[in-house]
Amino acid sequence: MSKQEPAIPANDAIGRLVQEFSKLPGIGPKSAQRITFHLLRSPEEKAKDLAEALISLKQRVNLCSICCNVTETDPCPICRNSQRDSAMVCIVEQPQDILALEHTGVYKGLYHVLHGAISPTEGVGVDDIRTRELLARLENNTVKEVILATNTNMEGEQTAMYLSRIVTPLGIKVTRLARGLPFGTELEYADDVTLTRALEGRQEY
Repeated sequence: MSKQEPAIPANDAIGRLVQEFSKLPGIGPKSAQRITFHLLRSPEEKAKDLAEALISLKQRVNLCSICCNVTETDPCPICRNSQRDSAMVCIVEQPQDILALEHTGVYKGLYHVLHGAISPTEGVGVDDIRTRELLARLENNTVKEVILATNTNMEGEQTAMYLSRIVTPLGIKVTRLARGLPFGTELEYADDVTLTRALEGRQEY
């Protein structure tokens, strides 16, 4: 019979930090404990550096007023780049999806970040993602193609269908990433080759 590990009180300094780390995505109670005790053994300067980095993240990072990507400058570096093709806008669910697409080096247009996907079961509707900001961008008639790069799962497909319905009447070409991406794939985890093929093989939606 295996011994049960003693519980760490949640109201002391160690327990509180374990509890906070446990709330982060992908970090379970065991990982939270390991991180906490690692920080406890580390020099005080390292803990201070981490705390300052977290505070700086919240104080200095905002959303770009054009594409809604996270940025320390407004507009963000991508929107400010005159070398990008402003006639193309690639719509993604989260900021980290941009990092994945940029890593391929293939796409040279602009982006728009929704910060979520339509999910009635989770109470996320069309007003909870950045669709109003998208429509405001499309009113200036400079965008010729919108690429739907939402994730290939139920929520991503629902979102893509909705976006297609509201963008197509504006006379803008709407395309979807090619099916090189398996169903259920999150964009940020796809490899460069798969993403490159998905971009190059995109089809009208």
